[in-house]
Amino acid sequence: MPIKDFSILLGVILIVIMLIIPLPTGIIDFLIIVNITIALLIILVSMNTREPLQFSIFPTLLLLITLFRLGLNVSTTRSILDKGDAGNVIDTFGQFVVGGNALVGFVVFIILVVIQFVVITKGAERVSEVGARFTLDAMPGKQMSIDADLNAGMISDTEARERRKKIEQEADFYGSMDGASKFVKGDAIAGIVIVLINVIFGLVIGMVQQGLPLAEAAQKYTLLTVGDGLVSQIPALLISTATGIVVTRAASEGNLGHDVTKQLFAYPKMLYVAGGTIALLGFATPIEAIVTTTVAIVLGIGGFMLGRTEQQAMQMEDAEGEIEDQEEDIKSPESVVNLLQVDPIEFEFGYGLIPLADANQGGDLLDRVVMIRRQLAIEMGMIVPVIRIRDNIQLQPNEYSIKIKGNEVAKGELLLDHFMAMSPGVEDENITGIETVEPAFGLQALWIGEDIKDQAELAGYTVVDPPSVVSTHLTEVIKRHSHELLGRQETKQLIDHLNESYPTLVEDVTPNPLSTGEIQKVLSRLLKEKISIKNLPIIFETLADYGQMTKDTDLLTEYVRQSLSRQISRQYASEGEPLYVITVSGSVEKHIADAIQQTEHGGFLNMDPNMMQSIIEATVQEVERMQETGQMPIILCSPAVRMYFRHLIERYIPQVPVLSYNELEAHVEVQSVGVVNVS
Repeated sequence: MPIKDFSILLGVILIVIMLIIPLPTGIIDFLIIVNITIALLIILVSMNTREPLQFSIFPTLLLLITLFRLGLNVSTTRSILDKGDAGNVIDTFGQFVVGGNALVGFVVFIILVVIQFVVITKGAERVSEVGARFTLDAMPGKQMSIDADLNAGMISDTEARERRKKIEQEADFYGSMDGASKFVKGDAIAGIVIVLINVIFGLVIGMVQQGLPLAEAAQKYTLLTVGDGLVSQIPALLISTATGIVVTRAASEGNLGHDVTKQLFAYPKMLYVAGGTIALLGFATPIEAIVTTTVAIVLGIGGFMLGRTEQQAMQMEDAEGEIEDQEEDIKSPESVVNLLQVDPIEFEFGYGLIPLADANQGGDLLDRVVMIRRQLAIEMGMIVPVIRIRDNIQLQPNEYSIKIKGNEVAKGELLLDHFMAMSPGVEDENITGIETVEPAFGLQALWIGEDIKDQAELAGYTVVDPPSVVSTHLTEVIKRHSHELLGRQETKQLIDHLNESYPTLVEDVTPNPLSTGEIQKVLSRLLKEKISIKNLPIIFETLADYGQMTKDTDLLTEYVRQSLSRQISRQYASEGEPLYVITVSGSVEKHIADAIQQTEHGGFLNMDPNMMQSIIEATVQEVERMQETGQMPIILCSPAVRMYFRHLIERYIPQVPVLSYNELEAHVEVQSVGVVNVS
């Protein structure tokens, strides 16, 4: 066991011994000095801490030191009543400190008790209660502020975790101090009771057992009791003062002495006013003028010196500012390295859309961004990077822009005082508004006023508010580009998370036979076709099975897709309903299969351009025909050509999913509503 830990245990054992075994007066003297030393050390530390959490052990330390002092009181009381002697320290306090006068000692003792119990302890107890209450009440707001800063990209995940931990520690600290302040109060009460016990029973023992006269017994035991009380109450007063300092201390840049000097003497002119008032008091009252004049002169000199120091500091600050301005004209102070950083996702908006992100104006965009990241984590299984949100004066007032890795990929326009109404297709009632296009899916829509919102909903229109429009658009853009956002670093995070639950599985896949980069390519290809990667165990099981046979990431992706057949079936097929698809004819599949050429880096299509164009045109026609019926187009083909057919058409119709027969469960009923065929 470390020596530091053993010392605390030894101290607790010593307290138990003090309560049970009578101690020699020499040891009592030593322990009294230790008690005073600890109290002095605690108050010095409390004055030099910048914030309460720097002295987080204080509540526990307060309990231990209170128990130690009470144990010491038991030992001194036993020694006084049993031997009529409590050692040199207590005798010195009784004889020297109060001049051997028991009455003076009692008065000093009572004053110390009043100061400690009524003034300091009572105030510290109240401050502890209020501090604990306000700290707990402020926790939700502080947590939301941290989440907002994190989503805005102002702090990192590590900084956010540290801030949350600090908030929890503050709540625990003030809650503990609320209870620990009761120890101080109880200690003061115990001190009074112990003094009364020593006086009363000291007189009884002196007169009855030892046969001393009343005056001699009173002088002997009362002085010892007063000395014991002073020895006990002075450290207790220091501890009470330290408690008050800790609970009233706000976070600052310096210790208590630095802050008091800085803030109390921040206005030199006030020292002149105070000095003049004291000098006037000396001349207007019988108080000796030499005393008041001395204080007034000291205040005047202090005000003059502080004023000159302040003036020099202002001149120095102005000079430094001029030098910085001159250097700014010569060279830019910006760090070039910082300019190289590119944010994964950026959301920029014109000044007219600032209320969207301003919580003071009712904006909830930051909260919506939090929900978007959680939704995509659940739905797609990926960790969405922090979304940088900021205004851009180069945009139109009502315009916003979405960037992926520094490049704009989508933009839109919002009217904050309107609602977006999307037509149901059959318009039974004429709704007027400003024509627009729904940005996420490209649907025709109208901007309508709040006065006709209910009318539009009754007419079958889908009506949404501007924040919902931009949230949906941002979500779809992230989904569409999710494969770009999943890099090696993000993949490593997913692997590390999986390794916590499936270490053997991860060990069988990476770094041998597959590297992090190869796994990233497989996951990225799945995301590109909107296949969730949340079920990482199944994905890694498949990679473990086939990774030894091939390093072709396209082929590995096909194996993974087939392993995810249940997930893919549920994604596209509704329970109890047939799956309507466009199939690829055998002749087209044969053309594609014959055109596949394999290399050491994988396969590619080496097809006649005319045949390629014919297949693309036939596919687009079938997709448009299926869309006209109001159905979502899905293409179904054989596993051998699925990947190549997808590569063939994705530039023209990227939103259309291409499935293979092996990716659907056996119970899924498939109905073909079109065939891709070429003559």
